[in-house]
Amino acid sequence: MDELKIALIQSDITWEDPEKNLAMFSGIIAGYVHEPVDLIFLPEMFNTGFSANPEKCAEEMDGKSIRFLEETAKLRNCTIMTSLLIHEGTGYTNRLVTVPPDGPVHHSDKRHLFRLSEEFNVLRQGKKKVVEHVQGWNILPLICYDLRFPVWSRNAYAEGKYAYDLLVYLSNWPASRSDVWKSLLVARAIENLSFVVGVNRIGFDGFGTYHSGDSMVIDPKGRILLAANPGEQGVFEFTLSMKELVKTRESFPFGQDWDQFTIIP
Repeated sequence: MDELKIALIQSDITWEDPEKNLAMFSGIIAGYVHEPVDLIFLPEMFNTGFSANPEKCAEEMDGKSIRFLEETAKLRNCTIMTSLLIHEGTGYTNRLVTVPPDGPVHHSDKRHLFRLSEEFNVLRQGKKKVVEHVQGWNILPLICYDLRFPVWSRNAYAEGKYAYDLLVYLSNWPASRSDVWKSLLVARAIENLSFVVGVNRIGFDGFGTYHSGDSMVIDPKGRILLAANPGEQGVFEFTLSMKELVKTRESFPFGQDWDQFTIIP
């Protein structure tokens, strides 16, 4: 498919209260997301905010938050991407989930666990990246702090094909570092010859940290195609063009000169 219709939801999140957050996002999606849409993005830990309290906040993969996402994706006939705390086995993860309208939930776990909080002490690190496939687009979704690590985000080129077309970061990124957020999103688009989407929350979390949102859509030349107003709650929709992406890659075939490397798990 040449076009991919996306919706970024930039919202406040009630601290460690899944019931209120599920009700809120249900209302936003029902009332403000236009049809049809192919892909909806919600911020990191959409149901609790960025909590380091998994004993209280984590759910199983068949819990109420996953069921909410499955029901919403089916109802709206679209795919939803977000993250939440998941309990699995003897540990916990910050899990990115891709929820299609008519199939199983796909997932990967956050690779880089934030050292300025307790996340790196209480959660298990992810070991793999998962490229998702939505309407003919290859999409690599990652979580927040992963943005600071260009090797983990790196695209690949082999036999005339790129590993992904769209790079996504779902985040709870503080306003105090919003300049870093915006700069790195642009850098990742340019260096990976890819569209980039950054979806961030707004409002204060349980630690008193303010988040300004600054959700964005960026093209592979580093041009900002959409920029949500700081602090504004809303749905921000955009249509990505595969034709434009291919044109850019043909004009600037830098992927053919990328270095080859292997990441140690």
